[in-house]
Amino acid sequence: MATTYSISDLAQEFELTPRAMRFYEDMGLLQPERSGPGGRVRVYSNRDRARLKLTLRAKRLGLSLNEAKELIEMYDSPRDTGPQLRKYLQVLVGHRAQLEAQRAELDATLAEIAQQEKEARKLLARQQPGRTRRAAA
Repeated sequence: MATTYSISDLAQEFELTPRAMRFYEDMGLLQPERSGPGGRVRVYSNRDRARLKLTLRAKRLGLSLNEAKELIEMYDSPRDTGPQLRKYLQVLVGHRAQLEAQRAELDATLAEIAQQEKEARKLLARQQPGRTRRAAA
């Protein structure tokens, strides 16, 4: 018999809310079976668990949910993994470049802030001649 999971099982395992799980389902990332009266009970398979794990990994890497979905769906037909791996590598390279550009912008902003702090301290020290330079800092 295949292992199945409830929405609360997976939500707890991956530290998500049931609402987040339903959102991933609405996005087409998860496709649980339905059971119970009116099909209100979601029953997740090992496949859903693996897809959720891949989705969360993609989020940590900075991929959008649409990018995650596209990549995950490519892995659903694993005959030739070459195209999937090339696409995954392309996405990773793009995100690395984006993050490195953001880091450069942050470094420049931090350098500017440091310079402005230095100037403000100099001006403050000139206004308070009785204080030592060290006390002003």
